[in-house]
Amino acid sequence: MPSHPVLRVRPDQREAVDATLLRRGVAEIQTEQQVSPQFAEDVERAAAAAAATPRLPDLDRTDLALVTIDPAGSRDLDQALHIARNGSGYVVSYAIADVAAFVAPGDPVDAEAHRRGQTFYGADSKIPLHPTSLSEGAASLLPDQTRPALLWTIQVDDSGEGTDVHVERAMVRSRAQLDYPGAQRMIDDGTADDSLQLLRELGRKRLAREAARGGVSLPTPDQEIVMDGASWRLEFRSLLPVEEWNAQISLLCGFGAASLMVYARVGLLRTLPPPAARDVKRLHRTARALHIDWPAEELYPDFIRSLDPKVPAHAAMLVASTRLLRGSGYVAFNGEVPANAEHAALSSEYAHVTAPLRRLVDRYAGEVCVALCAGHEVPEWVLSRLAELPELMRDSTRRASAYERAIVDLVEAGVLRDRVGELFDAVVVDVRDDNDKRGDVTVHEPAVEAAVRSDRPLPLGTDVQARLSKADLTARKVEFTLD
Repeated sequence: MPSHPVLRVRPDQREAVDATLLRRGVAEIQTEQQVSPQFAEDVERAAAAAAATPRLPDLDRTDLALVTIDPAGSRDLDQALHIARNGSGYVVSYAIADVAAFVAPGDPVDAEAHRRGQTFYGADSKIPLHPTSLSEGAASLLPDQTRPALLWTIQVDDSGEGTDVHVERAMVRSRAQLDYPGAQRMIDDGTADDSLQLLRELGRKRLAREAARGGVSLPTPDQEIVMDGASWRLEFRSLLPVEEWNAQISLLCGFGAASLMVYARVGLLRTLPPPAARDVKRLHRTARALHIDWPAEELYPDFIRSLDPKVPAHAAMLVASTRLLRGSGYVAFNGEVPANAEHAALSSEYAHVTAPLRRLVDRYAGEVCVALCAGHEVPEWVLSRLAELPELMRDSTRRASAYERAIVDLVEAGVLRDRVGELFDAVVVDVRDDNDKRGDVTVHEPAVEAAVRSDRPLPLGTDVQARLSKADLTARKVEFTLD
């Protein structure tokens, strides 16, 4: 799943009258930023050939009653899950799509994946990392299909702490494709099988352990675009508990992968420095704009855990808090683990290994871990490119963020386009260092953050009445002024 909010068109709105405006704007963004959901013919041909002739492992674990749990309608299914009791603890079986069974180093699909880096998301558009014949077909862990996978087996004690981890190649078969609302209903009404019931039990324990070590995961809501004739509005869709429990299993796997690589002193970690004081102060101002009490003595992780994503203002606060993730990156190593290799929000070393259909680095980190668990040398094709991956992913993330930001700007302009001249309750949350008459405001309703200008110095952290001076759908620009 992405580490930032996902902007989606509500499923029943895709054919609304104004959907054509949205699609036209998204197409213009794709042209401007030179990104496309399509692939060159040679890449598509190579993907089709790979889909027909994957490299299959000998180990057969189709006996595991794995299921996938994803947003409704998903086709790029990276992960399938099964949890069983093991004495007083648990054993987690976590199958991850084996992209390397289809993509050979240096082939056209591999070269294009290195160019893209990751899947870009926005509204009802997607710029996939791999051709859909693989990412939504032969490599995806679709139900009732036998697939090659990296099968992680994680032993967990009764407190929810992982005690042992192993990964190997195996053939697996998902029994069902569940969506989040369906899985939540099954758990709540008691019709879920033992594995899903244990997901709730273990997920809660993992969340408690996260709090105890001072970590925090942002339960960031998706934003949904609702179109009613010529009117647009943005609504937040709060995460269901099962989504947080499911995310905790992915994190558990990432912690296990990191422990393997740190011990062997070779691999690729996901990192995040501690938040800058300026950014935390800005978030305090945002909380004030949204009328959320944040006592000065309350630490950031405890404050985040106090928020209820079902409350619109709290949902907006969670979205704003993603700015503390902006320093995230990757560090590659072979010989010594570098300093500052921890992920500050998780208070631990951590690795991305659970989304190889959507992130390039996951394929590499997964290959490192498979080799380490088998007692083999890490493949040369992995080692030869480890050092370049952090910069490659930094560039890819920059491009993905620009794409997703442009779509958010497009939608915000669409939401506000008929309200130019109106006054809105807002607070000044940022002032430019080079011009104290320019900055940003957060509007309480709708929950929008946009540029503001004034003829006098902006009163940082102050409640204001901001007038909407521009909401240009073509330019994708929203701006406020202070009278």
